[in-house]
Amino acid sequence: MGKVQITKGKFAGIQACADDKGIIAAAAMDQRGSLKKAIAKARGSEASDSDLTAFKTSITRVLTKHSTAILMDPEYGLPALEHKAPGTGVLLAYEKTGYDATVRGRLPDLLGEWSVRRIKAAGGDAVKILLYYNPFDDKTVNEIKHAFIERIGAECVANDIPFFLEPIAYDDAMDEKSLEYAKAKPKYVTAYMAEFSKPQYGVDVLKVEVPVNVKFVEGMQVFAGEKAYTRAEAAELFREAASVSTKPFIYLSAGVTDEVFRETLELAAEAGTPFSGVLCGRATWQDGIPVYGEKGVEALEEWLEDRGVANVKALNAILAQGAKPWWTVYGGKDQIEVV
Repeated sequence: MGKVQITKGKFAGIQACADDKGIIAAAAMDQRGSLKKAIAKARGSEASDSDLTAFKTSITRVLTKHSTAILMDPEYGLPALEHKAPGTGVLLAYEKTGYDATVRGRLPDLLGEWSVRRIKAAGGDAVKILLYYNPFDDKTVNEIKHAFIERIGAECVANDIPFFLEPIAYDDAMDEKSLEYAKAKPKYVTAYMAEFSKPQYGVDVLKVEVPVNVKFVEGMQVFAGEKAYTRAEAAELFREAASVSTKPFIYLSAGVTDEVFRETLELAAEAGTPFSGVLCGRATWQDGIPVYGEKGVEALEEWLEDRGVANVKALNAILAQGAKPWWTVYGGKDQIEVV
């Protein structure tokens, strides 16, 4: 295999989101609609736009001291970025939150007032897109999504900035918390990792789900009694999904608790999966939502300094043991030619 050419801007952008060993330990704080609902529920009254910005600012101020990067939305989060720790990379979300439930296919849409050029000008080191994707959906639905990702990939190439793609598997015919879906999930995740590794999409880093639902892995602490896979089978499914990716990939926490996410990453490391880190959101800070909703910003920051930081440090300890540098997929840093 010859050397892989990566442009200066893309290399610098990825590296801005990683540590000097090439590990990405990033905090995700681009939640919008779901976060507003959660704060409102905790408070028992409506949450405002300023609530979102205040919450994001507290997370940024405290957790970026222990993270290599932060993922933020440009709608509510830009003021929060002024409070990040020096040297922390910035990923900015380019998609609208959620999807139009009245149209079949969970089709994506972009923030109307933003472009990749504007994201870069606002201080973004990388562009992130979330895409709901069923590899086995109707071809007409997936062709729309493929063209959509190709356009964003081209826009990132034109602006020489890395493109982080977050595909989220789904199947409208299944309950995503069911045993049936747990059995199907590895096939879906493996298929999208293969698809979006293709060069026409211009993806630089895949932000992916783990290919199993750990609650259905026999032998895990969180095993709920219904088995979809043994621990050995789950480890093999991790390896199979990783084997099809020709791009660096990191895992997302998907809203599970911090304990569950840590145990999941331990399994990924045990399987020898060459994941290059995480983009971890709710797992580290979701228990701070009721604290903020009931007691406000100061109480949230006290909680973050205590429990939030402990969560991040525990996660970082696992990454130090199990994650591989993002250039591993290319055969090593010396196999990259920066052009």
